[in-house]
Amino acid sequence: MYDLKFDSNGLIPAITVDAVTNEVLMQAYMNKEALEKTLETGEAHYWSRSRQKLWHKGEESGHFQKVKAIYADCDGDSLLIAVEQVGGIACHTGSRSCFFNEIKKFGDQDGNVKVLRVLADTIKDRAENPKEGSYTDYLLAKGVEKICKKVGEESTEAVIAAMKADNKELSNEIADLFYHLFVLMQARGMKYTDVLKVLEERHDCGADTPAREAKPKKN
Repeated sequence: MYDLKFDSNGLIPAITVDAVTNEVLMQAYMNKEALEKTLETGEAHYWSRSRQKLWHKGEESGHFQKVKAIYADCDGDSLLIAVEQVGGIACHTGSRSCFFNEIKKFGDQDGNVKVLRVLADTIKDRAENPKEGSYTDYLLAKGVEKICKKVGEESTEAVIAAMKADNKELSNEIADLFYHLFVLMQARGMKYTDVLKVLEERHDCGADTPAREAKPKKN
């Protein structure tokens, strides 16, 4: 099947990641039947080694995985499954990811793009479950005009920080701008992934070719 190499037990490891952020959610195994079911239904199926049976992810918890893409590695002996994680939880412990037991960090780490997903989810939750005193709820209640004014203010503050050559302040102002833009997208019924799609259309993101600068298309 697709020149894949299953082990002596008829299994192949499958690493499952968030299709947008590439967060590693879990690692499991598939046999040919599980892979065929996944390809047929568009939802992740695995082989449970402990129960010795086919396992439809989410069949008990409701946390199904809608498959967006499947890749094989260069040797064909492992799979990468890119999914939309329903309910935001992949681990049976209730955590988003199974990989939460830190062994050691080596030095400082750069910021992770997954925070964009967390930010969007938090704003969406505020919209669906308002909380008293929430600034996000205040902005959403005031509407698009108020949010746009804040976007304008934060943009100006970012420009001022840049002109002052204060990168720490600039980082904070850009973070404020990001937040207000995400609130604006929520108010307009957009997802931040809509913007990512536009960026992908403008840039060549292929593995073999460096991304090219692309100017916005003029109407």
